[in-house]
Amino acid sequence: MASPVYFADLRARRFKDNKISKIGRLFDKAGLAGLLNPNSLVAVKVHFGEIGNDTFTSPVLVRRIVDKVREAGGKPFLTDTNTLYSGGRKNSVDHIATAISHGFSFATMNVPIIIADGLKSTHCAHIPIKGKWFETVKIAGDIAASHAMIAVSHVKGHELAGFGGAIKNLAMGCATAQGKKEQHSARFFVDEETCIGCGKCQEVCPEGAATLVEKDGEQKATIDKELCIGCGECLAQCPEKSIDLDWRTDIGPFMERMTEYALGAFKSVSGRAGFINLLMNITPDCDCIPWSDAPIVPDVGILASLDPVAIDQASWDLVNQQAGNPQSLLSKNLAPGEAKIPGLWSYTQADLQLSYGEQIGLGSRKYELVKI
Repeated sequence: MASPVYFADLRARRFKDNKISKIGRLFDKAGLAGLLNPNSLVAVKVHFGEIGNDTFTSPVLVRRIVDKVREAGGKPFLTDTNTLYSGGRKNSVDHIATAISHGFSFATMNVPIIIADGLKSTHCAHIPIKGKWFETVKIAGDIAASHAMIAVSHVKGHELAGFGGAIKNLAMGCATAQGKKEQHSARFFVDEETCIGCGKCQEVCPEGAATLVEKDGEQKATIDKELCIGCGECLAQCPEKSIDLDWRTDIGPFMERMTEYALGAFKSVSGRAGFINLLMNITPDCDCIPWSDAPIVPDVGILASLDPVAIDQASWDLVNQQAGNPQSLLSKNLAPGEAKIPGLWSYTQADLQLSYGEQIGLGSRKYELVKI
């Protein structure tokens, strides 16, 4: 059976057609209020953006979602989880400071910010799923303690997952640091022929796995696979793209592990989760990266659904329907109808999260797009 996915484009010629009002109508049409009981504690799961990134979801739009939760009788709070890698969101103190600097605060949002996995990402709930890779998954304690969740996802590319939407927001976004480690099964290596010994990987590695050593009179990077946690920060930061992994053997398990974690996050709130995907500023990289590259396609619109697989499948299809931006990182598949994510990251298996998500019961790839 096809899952309904509600869609609003971004055309606006009058007050009631602005993005804020459209989000309100999408919230209602998708039945997100039906997830909430009076006084429900509701996790509004967002990504606050890394320092230096400016294409994370606008707090102005998130504020409308927060207000709709409150109108429905819920008690909302903004939340995310701490990161594996070094940066502005590795612990809750820095994370909240970063959120405030990006416009998310009690003063602007009228709700508290609660980093769901605690000060140092040790606040954990073990959620049983009985998957191929995991019997249980490690979900942030305050997400699992919530009565419901609204996951707000900025759709974009990702150098490991290929594509980031609702499924990735559930999986990586709701896991503790240990849960993120479990998902990142891949381990990286250095191509010494192209490595220039700049030390960027050493600077960003949170575990000290990447170091510089002297080889034949030159500085070269090396990665200790015993220490590597697979976070991929070195891959993203290497200016010469000298860091890699065996995509043929490592990427499939990574994608399946990630999708099983998404199922665990969904189960942690007993399936009482709704999803809003924003197809705006569709950049090549995750908002975890401390920059924002040019969007690969024009802005498309906003989606809402109760089905995380269906909303991501619809997002994937709508992005592919667009003409690619030749001034972006997109190097091929620029024509309308061509798959954009493989045009960015040809080695990824981005749609595996959709097929595997359907296989394990997270949702359906069949959807009915309902324009409001």
